[in-house]
Amino acid sequence: MAAPSSSGLEVLISTLQNAGDKENMLNILNVLDELLSAGTDRRIHHMISKGGSEALLTALVNSTRSFTPNYTILLPLLHLLAKVGYRDRQIGLKAQKADAVLVVLGLLQQNKENARRAAACLWVLRVFCSSVTTADLLGKNRGLDVVFKLMSPHSSKHLRTVKAAVDAFAAMLCSKVNCRTAVAKGYIADLLKLYEDWDNNDVNLKNIPIRRALLHCLQRATNSAVGRDALVAEGGISLLFQTTQTCLAMKGLQSLVEPAIQLMRKCNPKVPLPLTSDKSVFSFPLPGRPVDDWDADLGLYDGSLEDDREEDEENEEPDNRDYEDDLETDVNKLRPRPEPDRPLEQLGQYVRLCPELHHDFQDLDSSSEVDESSDDDSTLIGDLKDETLSDQRGYELPSDRNEHQVQMSDFHKHYLNCSRKGRKGHSSMVDRLLEKYGICIPNHDPRLYAATAANTKSIAGYSILAFPDFWGHLPPQEQEPMAKRPPHVQRKKVFEDIQRLTCPEDIINKVVFDMDDHSPQCSPDMCPSSLHFFSKFESGNLQKAIQVRSHEYDLILNADVNSSAFCQWFYFEVSGMVAGVPYRFNIINCEKGNSQYNYGMQPVLYSVRDALEGRPHWVRTGSEICYYRNHFCARKGQKSSFYTLTFTVTFHHEDDVCYLAYHYPYTYTTLQTHLKMLEKSVDPEKVFFRQQNLCDTLAGNSCSLVTITACPTSRAWKHLHQLRNRPCVVLTARVHPGESNASWVLKGTLEFLCSRDPVAESLREAYIFKIIPMLNPDGVINGNNRCSLTAEDLNRQWLKPDPNLSPTIYHTKGFLYYLNSIGRTPLVFCDYHGHSRKKNVFLYGCSMKETLWQSGSPINTASLKEDPGYRTIAKTLGRIAPAFSFNNCNYLVEKSRASTARVVVWREIGVLRSYTMESTYNGCNQGIYKGLQTGTRELEEMGMKFSQSLLTLRRNAIHYNSRLIQHASALLDLDDRLLNHKSNNCFEDDEPPCMEEIEYSSCSDPFDANELDTEVNGNTSSEEDEEDEDICRNGRMCNDRKSHLVPCYLKQDVLETLTIKGGQCNGSNGYLY
Repeated sequence: MAAPSSSGLEVLISTLQNAGDKENMLNILNVLDELLSAGTDRRIHHMISKGGSEALLTALVNSTRSFTPNYTILLPLLHLLAKVGYRDRQIGLKAQKADAVLVVLGLLQQNKENARRAAACLWVLRVFCSSVTTADLLGKNRGLDVVFKLMSPHSSKHLRTVKAAVDAFAAMLCSKVNCRTAVAKGYIADLLKLYEDWDNNDVNLKNIPIRRALLHCLQRATNSAVGRDALVAEGGISLLFQTTQTCLAMKGLQSLVEPAIQLMRKCNPKVPLPLTSDKSVFSFPLPGRPVDDWDADLGLYDGSLEDDREEDEENEEPDNRDYEDDLETDVNKLRPRPEPDRPLEQLGQYVRLCPELHHDFQDLDSSSEVDESSDDDSTLIGDLKDETLSDQRGYELPSDRNEHQVQMSDFHKHYLNCSRKGRKGHSSMVDRLLEKYGICIPNHDPRLYAATAANTKSIAGYSILAFPDFWGHLPPQEQEPMAKRPPHVQRKKVFEDIQRLTCPEDIINKVVFDMDDHSPQCSPDMCPSSLHFFSKFESGNLQKAIQVRSHEYDLILNADVNSSAFCQWFYFEVSGMVAGVPYRFNIINCEKGNSQYNYGMQPVLYSVRDALEGRPHWVRTGSEICYYRNHFCARKGQKSSFYTLTFTVTFHHEDDVCYLAYHYPYTYTTLQTHLKMLEKSVDPEKVFFRQQNLCDTLAGNSCSLVTITACPTSRAWKHLHQLRNRPCVVLTARVHPGESNASWVLKGTLEFLCSRDPVAESLREAYIFKIIPMLNPDGVINGNNRCSLTAEDLNRQWLKPDPNLSPTIYHTKGFLYYLNSIGRTPLVFCDYHGHSRKKNVFLYGCSMKETLWQSGSPINTASLKEDPGYRTIAKTLGRIAPAFSFNNCNYLVEKSRASTARVVVWREIGVLRSYTMESTYNGCNQGIYKGLQTGTRELEEMGMKFSQSLLTLRRNAIHYNSRLIQHASALLDLDDRLLNHKSNNCFEDDEPPCMEEIEYSSCSDPFDANELDTEVNGNTSSEEDEEDEDICRNGRMCNDRKSHLVPCYLKQDVLETLTIKGGQCNGSNGYLY
């Protein structure tokens, strides 16, 4: 008996287990059902917490012990158990403990001919199978056979029982053992026949729930490889494809389309990528390792990929993992630790990287000195003026050809070659084209670009230039809106993919480009009716192109050098198109689990013909864009799945040469050309600009370090002292080659700092800028997405960088240590990055207190001292930068990021304001740029705004004048009016769920608790025809939680009993809340 202090609910539960007569049992069951049906699920969960499930199971077992079970009690008891058990995650284990599982299975076998009783038993078995062990137990006792016999072909009778049987069968298939059993017994073929039968005969669309349940059953059955193989072998994909086409034509059948598509995607047989090897086309011998030694490490790189499930940018999105577990809680690891990781005597080599501290400025009147590591630009430029850019492929340059007669394909073949061979001769066609079509692109010179490219070292020895990089880019006049995703575009693309399996005779499947195969069959001459592809140029990435249909191509990206992974960046040339024809491109070996391409982002396109007509623009392009998991897999290793980026491009010009890229390309040669142009553009008497070689990369390319500051007004000690006491700002970028947006942002920073803007002048007078524009030149040059030539993420090498394998990181860190050792610790460090899964621009910083607060650490943070100045720059950017989102900023220190630049520079160098600045590939969801894709103009503007924000840190040291006040009133808080971009009002989530399922492996129960309640409540009807009509009316269930457990003639007695019970219970509202 319940204790005196027990609540009314506990009294009812206790009485239920000990009720000795039929009337009391019925009364208690009806009281419980009335109470639970009148409220929300909270009441049911409260009952579960008080032992309600155990009480119902005990009552069920006790009620079946008699020789002739009383179904007047058992039926409502089973109904209530189904309702409560669906909400109890432990119901399966509790049922096993109470020995109720086989009891219910026995009741089902005894009542196969009684539809109402059978349905009640089936619902209970279904909820019991929330536990895999319970499902296994039922399978061992022939539960699959018993239930399947109740799954009849199309009929107008016992519909509720049929659906309950299908649901129960699906629930039992949560067990892999049961899945294998079902396949062995041929149930996959039987399920397909059932689905076909119900589909063909459901002319009035009254049986949609049963058809949907059968699809769910097939989903569960194909969770195992044997199940998927069986479905394919039985023609299941063809059947589903045909039936789904019918469903698409009828509005009432839309609920069947998505599960059928997911099932087809799931069962589409896995196919290895059509490559001879998963490895990159390029390999590079590493210091201290044999040439092929990296093969042994492929499993490591494949198995530990960050890009598959983990965001590859500097900081992971909060939704994707448990931040509290990853946050650093060790105070000793959060405190700055500025001791060097190398002997102090080794830091002396970096003295040369601070020329402004030792320069005597006697040559202020002469031209800017050239660093000993710089290239001899004048010689290279002079060579180009009278020389021909001949083609390495053996074509001769026709001297009598007019410019307007040059075909786009000929232009590519003959004239974009940076090789020094064969330059002697008559004036080149390039020079004539530049004279006729050349336009002034700021800080860019095609001739200088070609000369600089001749010194760029690539693994493949590239000599052909990509035309956009050679000719230059100007941002379009108009900003480009995010692309609107057409409804069901992924569904359309998936159907086309499925047809490759169902209609193989329609597939061309011809290789039209292969970077690793130079045989004639891959040449454009052998494929005159197809598009022509090319990617053998700097930063290019396309390994293989396969023509699937007349206007559809599968494209395979090359893995990062010395690896078999990290495929996402692409940049290639395409020609031979027909104008006005839509071409579908499928990049089939992407690795990230999601992409901004699902949220309005478009690839970028550059047309040679448009450029020669005065429109040298990279523009956003593509329609019907979506990104989803496909059926391809790696040939070896642990990489089991890839994703397809598909988009359609309609070219505007016949026989044009176009370039397509993941994002606006920015090559290493572009950077070197830009730096040379900048150095020539500044006034050497006012701007101290030095480009030096920090170190050489593994491939022998220079990693540049740029110093920018203001020259002293004179050689007086006062002015020189002021110069040499300016704080340092260190900026880095492009540690990840695929993040080309970071280079465009840094371009904006460089150009602004070298400009004559009053704010730029003040910044040069206030700071010494040390800028390393490209930390991973080799990766950028060779078209990598993530890594250096070592197949390692350089932004994970900062703790202990290897001087031989990661020289750029080793020497950047050493230089920072040097600045620290001479008392010139940088005031600000910022590493420019790109973010592939978020919109806007934002900062990640480091805060000891915020990290401890967020992690729930018991440490008293009140006793910890921390300068809150790390937020100043973000607050300023929130006011002045339209693309910047203050609310996306984060200052938490994570264990998994302990080896990144941001964290290491904060902890070891002691830089309070150590940041990663993340820039979107897509666009903004706030402010004046909301709904617009970010272009190079906006990226460069962001670089300028970041520079401007630094002025607020030196507000008290600035020499104010009227020009500065006029240009920087808002920046310096001299104007109280906030700029109208409202970045501080953006509290939206990163992204809503994608409109269509990117993945297809998950198999969630499509039925909710309310639907089960409705089915159970309908099972008390006395009219069989009415029962069947209720379940399938309009193909949907009505949401009705009203109690129907006990026949209505008992209602009056129940209400009287409820009144009596309420008086007996201690606290009549103990369970009514």
